[in-house]
Amino acid sequence: MASKRTIGRFIFQTWNSKPISTPRIGSPSLNRLRMSSTATAVASEAETAAAQKSYQIVQDTGNFDEIQAKRPDFDHSKPIEVTKSPNPNWEYGQGVPDNGASLAQKHHEIDPYASDRPMINNYRLLISGIAPRPVGFLSTVNPKGEKNLSPFSYFQVIDHDPPMFIVGFSSRPGRVKDTYRNLRETGECVINTVSENMIEAVNASSIDAPYGVSEWDVSGLHEAPSRTVKPSRVAESVFNIEGKVVDIKEFTDHQQPGMSLAATVLIKATRFWVKEGTANEDYSHIDLEKLRPVGQLGGMSYGRITSTFEHPRKKWSDEVPKSDILAKLDDGKPEK
Repeated sequence: MASKRTIGRFIFQTWNSKPISTPRIGSPSLNRLRMSSTATAVASEAETAAAQKSYQIVQDTGNFDEIQAKRPDFDHSKPIEVTKSPNPNWEYGQGVPDNGASLAQKHHEIDPYASDRPMINNYRLLISGIAPRPVGFLSTVNPKGEKNLSPFSYFQVIDHDPPMFIVGFSSRPGRVKDTYRNLRETGECVINTVSENMIEAVNASSIDAPYGVSEWDVSGLHEAPSRTVKPSRVAESVFNIEGKVVDIKEFTDHQQPGMSLAATVLIKATRFWVKEGTANEDYSHIDLEKLRPVGQLGGMSYGRITSTFEHPRKKWSDEVPKSDILAKLDDGKPEK
């Protein structure tokens, strides 16, 4: 079950099998709760070392510079083409028009918690199968004012009214991620979009720098002042979202020896910044050619957008007269 309590400006929940009493404001138990993820994450050195041996998230790429040197150059001038949709003549009820090819292969069942299935297999499966994913590029500060900048794979916008975002923090050997620690302690961040021309600098910020070392210096990206939060915006980004934490969930029942807690953080936007010349007059739509977003794929691969197609959302009342199958379904619908 989940226990919920308010800490400062946001709600905190810990998921486990036992209820946890709600601490009083200013009590010693509340102070311990503020840092529970960090304290729990910093296990014994022996446990952390053992966990590190089986932790293979960061791939050994060998001589990547030599591999990349053999590949074609990145074409910065390639325009984004708009084409027809894959099957413009598709009709209602048709499914996938490939003569059954997509049904020929059976699915293989996997238990993600099987004792003989390494965690790394779940990671590799998920990031290769759930793709592309937007890059969550977050800037934060700790209570001392020390700055952090880091990209995240488990990130998404989940609502527009109010504007809400979610960031996932995976379990890892030793201490929790600096970004998570900062979000937990200060409740503030800036989410920055990632364009093609930024990707080397963004990737550099994912290096495992010591706590308190600023990835701003590592990446060479430039800071811009924020309005409602302390962390800076990334000046090179087309779109910045200032945000404050409204909810944190930690998954204590899944924590392994030597590993930090896995957690998700819910963030509510407090301010938008859009680079001038990249959007329409009322700043309701950003030009894709100007945004040039980068998506995360499986392994260490990223993807760019070179082609798009459009599909309008249709209304039932308009489509029923055009389709025999929709007319039949409409006639057979239950009475209100």
